[in-house]
Amino acid sequence: MDDELAESAVNYVDKDQQPNNWLNLQLYYLFSKNGKKDIGEPPNLLDSALVEFSRLQIQQFLRNKGYLQARVVDTIKVAKKRAQLIFTATEGPMFRIRKVSDSISDKRVANIYHANRGNFTHLKPGSRYDTDSLAYDRDETYMLMRRNGYYDFLRQYITYETDTTFGKSLADVKMIIDNPIGKTSHPVYRINNTLISISNSSGRTPGHEDTLKVDSQFSFVDYSHKFKPQILKIYVFQRKGDLFNIDKQTLTTSRLAELNVFRNVPNPVYTKSADSNKLDMKIDMVPLKQMSDRVEGEFLFNGGRYGFDVGNTFTDRNLFKTATILQLKFEYSTLYDNGRNSTISGAVENQEFKIGGSIIYPQILSPFDLPILGKYGVPHTTFSSNYSLFFQKGLVERQSFDNSVTYDFTETSNKVHTLTPIDITFSKGIIDATARDSLVKKGYYSYVYLIGRTIFSSGSQYTYQLNANKLNAYENFLYFRGTLDVGGNTLWLLSNVFNTPRDSSGYRTFFGYTFAQYTKAEVDFRTYKTLGGEKQFVFRINPGIGVPYGNSSLLIFEKNFYAGGANDIRAWLPRTLGPGRFNRGIAYGSDTTTRDRLKYLDQFGEIKFVVNAEYRYKIADDFFGSKLKGAFFMDAGNVWRLHKQSQYPNEEFRLNNIWPSTAIGIGTGFRFDVGFFVFRLDAALKFKDPQFDGADQWVLVNHLNELFHTGPFKTAYRASNGESYNFLQLNFGIGMPF
Repeated sequence: MDDELAESAVNYVDKDQQPNNWLNLQLYYLFSKNGKKDIGEPPNLLDSALVEFSRLQIQQFLRNKGYLQARVVDTIKVAKKRAQLIFTATEGPMFRIRKVSDSISDKRVANIYHANRGNFTHLKPGSRYDTDSLAYDRDETYMLMRRNGYYDFLRQYITYETDTTFGKSLADVKMIIDNPIGKTSHPVYRINNTLISISNSSGRTPGHEDTLKVDSQFSFVDYSHKFKPQILKIYVFQRKGDLFNIDKQTLTTSRLAELNVFRNVPNPVYTKSADSNKLDMKIDMVPLKQMSDRVEGEFLFNGGRYGFDVGNTFTDRNLFKTATILQLKFEYSTLYDNGRNSTISGAVENQEFKIGGSIIYPQILSPFDLPILGKYGVPHTTFSSNYSLFFQKGLVERQSFDNSVTYDFTETSNKVHTLTPIDITFSKGIIDATARDSLVKKGYYSYVYLIGRTIFSSGSQYTYQLNANKLNAYENFLYFRGTLDVGGNTLWLLSNVFNTPRDSSGYRTFFGYTFAQYTKAEVDFRTYKTLGGEKQFVFRINPGIGVPYGNSSLLIFEKNFYAGGANDIRAWLPRTLGPGRFNRGIAYGSDTTTRDRLKYLDQFGEIKFVVNAEYRYKIADDFFGSKLKGAFFMDAGNVWRLHKQSQYPNEEFRLNNIWPSTAIGIGTGFRFDVGFFVFRLDAALKFKDPQFDGADQWVLVNHLNELFHTGPFKTAYRASNGESYNFLQLNFGIGMPF
């Protein structure tokens, strides 16, 4: 048996006659003693009836693959209460197709079949005789008829005759399509009237409700009193007078379900008209609970520092009775120090508070007459407003207010476009007066200007995603997400036309505020490779660049790139890596006050390049109610400044500085998959740290003995940087890192 068939044949051995997963079995032995027999899996016991069933399954599989004379025998070897099953196959000759023909009684059906057969058939002279190919052609022919008005067409009308009497491992295949009993042809149906019926949330239709006549096709009855018919009829793609089309039926149920306001959307119920080949259609739906609330969180721990990020999202799924979604979000994050890295035990390093609201309408709202873009997914128009407040004690308080209008739609099932034509942001930074005077005096005015200025921006963004719908699938595919963000060009043009005033630095203002002008681009490219079962390898490249120009010499604080964190380079805390080979101890020397003030704010860049590689695998099917999965990963990259900084060498992006300033982290983690979401725990180690020189960058190799203990390396680092050096970073979160 060839390797491909042998590998596939194993799948036909009954699962209760296959070896147990080692960890699942150990979990069963560990917990079954206490009566918890739902943990792990019990040992598979030898069953001769199942062995015989498996033998017949493998034999039939080989015959289905063209080895019509295949024979399989089984052998059982038992030693030390363990059984070894050996299935030996004698394949015989492989049969190939000599000729393909058909016999179709209905001429209209024959014409449709012959016009489309070449688009799907697997049955060709010279190809392997394969019953899977016969089944595939049968299903495709059935679906072809159901797309062309044949509502009553059944798979049973399609049969195959195979002649293998030639004695040369050849087969003639003849497809036959019969007419319905007692009829000379297959009837063709068209769509007539449509009734949309909505029960209450319990699925009942109590009492009597008036049926609303919407137009010449649609009627509407709503026992829940929560919906208007207009938005629902948009996503019914079967129109009066159209031929019945199974694809349009599927499209209708998929889009109505995608509105996310109904518990389930079953296939329509059709009633045939008594005097004509017309179908009256009824769609019955049960609404979901209108309000929901979701809490999310993430916890970070690194030696003396720890932090958390907690958020809450309230959702109203049916605002204005139009399946419009209202989302109100709150998020709070903070980073603490337990005293080893701070003069104040339990001190708050920084805090960020975010609150925002979005109204998501399930259609493209535009002054232009656009087609309904719902063939591959429900399009949306999103109006959002968000406010954020960032506070770092003793340095700065930054406020940002953002308003935008966004359109998203699917070009195909794999391609998603997101366009934000209007994005207006107002940012204001207030620096502590003492800190400001000190920074200016010491020559750090660029930081003062970056985090302390008040600035206005108006921009547009565009994002393209490929294969986002496959991210939870175990198959080979490429994922791509590209974003382009352009801001300030319209304001630049208007400010020049109206000759608006300039600020003290010579930059144009609009409505009395300096505005930003920039272009920013970021790409997330991944390749997913399945390795069988639930084993998977993922490789990710994530570059980005932001360029200020015209009315700006620096990017807006919020538009810069930062490295580190649970979804980035996991061995570093957020905002603690880079730019380039930046070392805070060397940069500030004995100026410990400035060093402490600018912590988490001075490690940014206009250029980003991150690479991630992750191997994912299943550990156990049942681990306290969840599927336990594991991962090994490596993260590499950094952020860099766009231009050379006179005060800090080796921060800028240049070819001979890429490798010396690249950080590398390695680690492992667990994923607890409970079905509707995934808990994640990652432990990451710093392997190469670019803040050091030469061979000293390989911190894990050179200082492995100080992984969990303090020695000369950690002591020297604390003396120069004012904080301990931590090799290990723990990340706990919800969802996959990428």
